[in-house]
Amino acid sequence: MTTLVATKPLAAQDAAAPASRARVRLHINGTDRSAELDTRTTLLDALREQLHLTGAKKGCDHGQCGACTVLVNGRRINACLTLAVMHEGDDIVTIEGLGAPGALHPLQAAFVDHDGFQCGYCTAGQICSAVAMLAEAKAGWPSHATADVTASPIALTDDEIRERMSGNICRCAAYPNIVAAIRAVAEGTTR
Repeated sequence: MTTLVATKPLAAQDAAAPASRARVRLHINGTDRSAELDTRTTLLDALREQLHLTGAKKGCDHGQCGACTVLVNGRRINACLTLAVMHEGDDIVTIEGLGAPGALHPLQAAFVDHDGFQCGYCTAGQICSAVAMLAEAKAGWPSHATADVTASPIALTDDEIRERMSGNICRCAAYPNIVAAIRAVAEGTTR
């Protein structure tokens, strides 16, 4: 026989508990930044709301669309799924840290040249993801679509690029242009 114990609903327990705050120092785009944050603040919310770096977007807030993709220690992550306090001391790069007007990152330039965006909402996440994806392929990390996992370097076919970028959704369906932009950078055929 199971005994049921009455407890407060989880939401009531959370609301009753005092929020814990912490001063967090983050190394973002080559600069040390700090903010006083609720320890439950996601990296995405810290970037957007506290540090005013609004390139990464809140799309789904569940890690399913990739609009919030940033680079942490060179690896791509969904900033909506991680807490800011977990990244003290990490090297964080957002779209704002990749390039600037007049000095675009090669992927930013390729997205412009190949019209790899429509509304632009997903573009920052797409570009950050592509930067890390190219580094992963160069390092020899296979994907589900890699035909020969022993090949070095891995051939970045359109199928390979699509598989590696599958965590980033483009609601406007600019996928062929996104793939062309990434392929151009991989092949070194960008401006």
